[in-house]
Amino acid sequence: MSGKRSLIADQRGAVAFEMLFVFLFLFLAILLPLADLAVAGFQYIQASAALRGFGQLIQYSPPGDVTNASAWASAALAKADPHYPIPSITLICGDSNAVCSSSNSDPSQPKYYVYSTTITFAPMVLRSAICTSGNTNPCSFTLTYSERFQ
Repeated sequence: MSGKRSLIADQRGAVAFEMLFVFLFLFLAILLPLADLAVAGFQYIQASAALRGFGQLIQYSPPGDVTNASAWASAALAKADPHYPIPSITLICGDSNAVCSSSNSDPSQPKYYVYSTTITFAPMVLRSAICTSGNTNPCSFTLTYSERFQ
């Protein structure tokens, strides 16, 4: 058998050459989208944990007067996680989801804190799947949290 025929019959190098294409496909089609989902999931979990932790923090120091709680709210907002800022706290009185006022601050009615934060994703591959086109910043999502304090 000649040297040329033995090289054609011996195709051990073909797998090494094809592996470049297989690796490129796996990396671009599977691993990068999974990395996008993982990063988005971690950001969502961290923001949810920050909201929950803030709720636990303010649950043990409720406002003295729910009808005039602006000083209490500004002091509480200063304690929020700086990575996930909370722009404002709304105090809800009663089951009607109405903002607390002097007319609906009955002590027997339940009272809630309602606040939110915004997270922004920066996907590499899955921009069209994760981001919506309706918002001003298409990859921003607002998470809302409420906690009963009375």
